[in-house]
Amino acid sequence: MKLVVIAGLISLVVTLLGTPLLIRFLARHGYSQAIRTSTDGIPYPEHDDKRGTPSMGGLAILIALILGYSLSHLYAQQAPTASGLLAIYLIAGLGLVGMADDYLKIFKQRSTGIRARTKLIGQAFVALTFAYGTTLWPDEYGRTPASNAVSLVRDTPLVLPTALLMIWIWFLITATTNAVNLTDGLDGLAAGASAITFMAYTLLGVWQYGQNCSFGRFERCYDVRDPLDLAVIAAAMAGACVGFLWWNASPAQIFMGDTGSLALGGGIASLAILSRTQLLLPLMAGLFLIITLSVIGQVGSFKLTGKRMFRMAPLHHHFEIKGWGEITIVVRFWIVQALFVAAALSLFYAEWVRL
Repeated sequence: MKLVVIAGLISLVVTLLGTPLLIRFLARHGYSQAIRTSTDGIPYPEHDDKRGTPSMGGLAILIALILGYSLSHLYAQQAPTASGLLAIYLIAGLGLVGMADDYLKIFKQRSTGIRARTKLIGQAFVALTFAYGTTLWPDEYGRTPASNAVSLVRDTPLVLPTALLMIWIWFLITATTNAVNLTDGLDGLAAGASAITFMAYTLLGVWQYGQNCSFGRFERCYDVRDPLDLAVIAAAMAGACVGFLWWNASPAQIFMGDTGSLALGGGIASLAILSRTQLLLPLMAGLFLIITLSVIGQVGSFKLTGKRMFRMAPLHHHFEIKGWGEITIVVRFWIVQALFVAAALSLFYAEWVRL
């Protein structure tokens, strides 16, 4: 348990104190993101006041995670686990893909970043290598970091062949990372919503550790390989998000960029996969799912009927154009995410009580 608390506190302090240093460095070198503006027939909320705000702030989150995880293990004199290292690999790898996207947005002043196909290829490489890694390194009980079984609250009877498992994991990662990326459109929205999810995964990991099959097999035990280390990862990510949010809340002094949003999405997906709660992900990432569906619905509606479902997608921009204040939208969306997460944890606990 000390590992969990220490990792969260270190990550919180790193982003609280380190983000201002990153802001000054980026601002000094003019590393700000291009701001999207309205074009003929395509309205866009006016964000001129955000012009010149430094981007690529996700670097602070990545550094905080690595320091929080490493220093907590060093303090406890415990070796990292395969699950923890795989989660960090996925988070950092996707962060690097996002960094390439941010590079074009910042240095080429191209608001759309790298081509969608190129980004998807980068995400696929990181996701598939992560997926393959989850099938390796069994512990003394023969458990690998991930199971071939599709999971809800624990493994279900549906077991996938390894090739199909890798495709399933790739889908979960790609869907989650792009969902968080779509959500990162207002100050503090993605960081705050992600913090809520990571806090929930911290509780979930601690609970799975206390009732783990490693301590003796019984009807209710969780057959998860490294639940405590997953709680450490979740706590470090939660702390990093909260500390970053201090500087990212409206009016934001720094944007996380794709470096941060892809890393956060990777963190959420990795925890769902490695904690064997994959089908719980639509609730744990409920807000991100709704925002993604708003984009899908908008595109589908326009192609089929020539009419748009919303004034603009993603959904938060629809409410902006309707006249809602940015802070109002962000806080209300945080509440929505908290309700989704509460439902997920209730379902998780209800399964335990039912057994």
